[in-house]
Amino acid sequence: MKRARNSTALSRTALLSTLAVTLMLGACAHRPADDPADPLERVNRVTFGINDKADKYLLRPVAQGYDYVTPSIARRGITNFFDNLGEPRTIINDVLQGKFSQSAGDLGRFLLNTTVGLGGLIDVATDSGLEHHDEDFGQTLGYWGIGEGWYLVIPLLGPSDNRDLIGRAGDWPTSPTFYLDGDHDWLAYSLKGVDLINFRANLLSSDSLISQQFDKYLFFRTAYLQRRQALVYDGNPPPEDLGIDDSSDSDAAAPAPAPKGSTSNTSLPAPK
Repeated sequence: MKRARNSTALSRTALLSTLAVTLMLGACAHRPADDPADPLERVNRVTFGINDKADKYLLRPVAQGYDYVTPSIARRGITNFFDNLGEPRTIINDVLQGKFSQSAGDLGRFLLNTTVGLGGLIDVATDSGLEHHDEDFGQTLGYWGIGEGWYLVIPLLGPSDNRDLIGRAGDWPTSPTFYLDGDHDWLAYSLKGVDLINFRANLLSSDSLISQQFDKYLFFRTAYLQRRQALVYDGNPPPEDLGIDDSSDSDAAAPAPAPKGSTSNTSLPAPK
């Protein structure tokens, strides 16, 4: 037992070290979503193809079977449960981003759904006016100015980038399943499996749209980067991150210079 725990600890340390090096590769990179840094596109496309085949022949059929035999009310409860299980991650990253009012609301949401909502199966918090938020360590890094770096496609896990790859490691200790001992690894893996299948089942309705895309790789890359960009900036990215070049209008749009000796009340926008 002790040897198994030591092995687990060593593997986690090695993973964190590897991801730290990965983050350094793209720490200063920051590009609009329509101009991604994708120097590994050739490798990424191969990985994407493998993931696509795994989804087509394994994950999607399992998700379809799950969707067929599971009543919609049960699927809703399972989705609520896993959303609630992710609330500690959101609360911690609220604090790391200085969103203290939001973190208090998310803490109240977590406590209400965990108790009155029967472990999160029922989302009573939303009906009580406590809005659901989605924060993670990748967003926190972006909030503090860390660039996304290279676009990546991870085997079996799908789209990512340098920043979100290290973000996954940063979020790992925020999951309640992280603290299960070696005797309960089966529970942690079972929960991850159910979460994955339920998540894929919730996306079945979008399959027809995806199948119509001429280049699915570009579709997923653009969709992923735009979504992550929107999350980092809470839906309000600055114009330069939208790929908008307004330099030609700068003379017309520039405000008149302030008189000498005057002070300006204009301040730079916060990262979010």
